[in-house]
Amino acid sequence: MAEQHKARLPFGVLVIHGFTATLDSVKPLAAPLAALGIPVSMPLLTGHGCPSPEALRGVRWGAWMADAERAFQALSEEVERIIVIGHSMGALLALNLAAKHQKEVDSLVLAAPALKLVSLLAPGRPLHFAAPLVSRIIRKWELKNDADSQLPAGRLPHYPWAPTDAIVSFFDLLQSTTAILGRVNVPVLILHNRRESTVLPESAEMLFSGIATAPAEKSVVWLERSGHQVFCDCEQEKAVGTIVDYLSRRIGRGSL
Repeated sequence: MAEQHKARLPFGVLVIHGFTATLDSVKPLAAPLAALGIPVSMPLLTGHGCPSPEALRGVRWGAWMADAERAFQALSEEVERIIVIGHSMGALLALNLAAKHQKEVDSLVLAAPALKLVSLLAPGRPLHFAAPLVSRIIRKWELKNDADSQLPAGRLPHYPWAPTDAIVSFFDLLQSTTAILGRVNVPVLILHNRRESTVLPESAEMLFSGIATAPAEKSVVWLERSGHQVFCDCEQEKAVGTIVDYLSRRIGRGSL
């Protein structure tokens, strides 16, 4: 008798962390999402979660995109529709997945999407022209930690510094993602911080207006006190609760 294929579940969730981040940065989502009774995938991107940020040196954004794609494909073998949650750079990867896999992506949840950065060297900022030169002169860049971290002492949600060549590649991903926003046409929930030291508030507005999603199917929820690491900060409960409520509605709608 031929082996029968296991039926796929209706929904799954793919969670993609940000640039220089560890899985601890999104781990507070794990248990609440699993409690919804759907598969949850949290891949670790190339060069991340290692003893030293040196692991990021020489890594280019295509590697992170490939990691996200592999995780997406693996999850799609278990489920019919995928809700993609992306934080910061993870939001950029999520947008690329949605543009490529519109039939399989049910919706997006994008937290602090890194489309417009505070850094003056970032794309769209006054000194971006100098970024390649700076990366050749300065080999490592210290990173701020603006979160009132809810993690145990000694565990940061991201590396303390990053190789500048990896930062420049992250900038390349930002520019590439900006160019494909008009190809994103799935429901989107955006969570963004009004005051933080990494991503400007205009990023949420730029994303909201740039994607092709119908107005009724996109929304922005603002956090008033959080730093960039929204899932490890003082408004963690609100951020996680908002996402769980959104996913509950998506799943419930799909089962009607």
